[in-house]
Amino acid sequence: MAKAKNKTKEVVLAANYDPLKDKKGYMNPMMKEYFRQKLIAWRAELIKESSETIANTLQETELQKPDLADRASAETDHALELRTRDRERKLISKITKTIRKIDEDEYGYCEETGDEIGVGRLIARPVATMTLEAQEIHERNEKVHREG
Repeated sequence: MAKAKNKTKEVVLAANYDPLKDKKGYMNPMMKEYFRQKLIAWRAELIKESSETIANTLQETELQKPDLADRASAETDHALELRTRDRERKLISKITKTIRKIDEDEYGYCEETGDEIGVGRLIARPVATMTLEAQEIHERNEKVHREG
């Protein structure tokens, strides 16, 4: 069981807690604690992977290879690794903002409509900021503006 301070009272989350089966109301303290722990673990995993990459891959990368094909391949791998790390850095920032939203009782509600984001969607994508419907509309509008 994990414990955490949730504003004024301590929340104890059972190891087998399932937010989909929780009938105590949307974003009750147990549900918020579940998502907080899930986000903290995800962020820690990303930071660990990033540190390992910096320690291993990027420091060992030798871009000055005599063969042009080997050098090009190494440079491509290096660039891909840097892009991946940049995406993860942005994701870590998004996770941190999401944890802050939990602490401010703003988590789980669509930024566009104010509606509840489905628990299933939040389990699949804990950093989701919109309902599935609002996200689809947003993406369609983005596509129209790119094509137009």
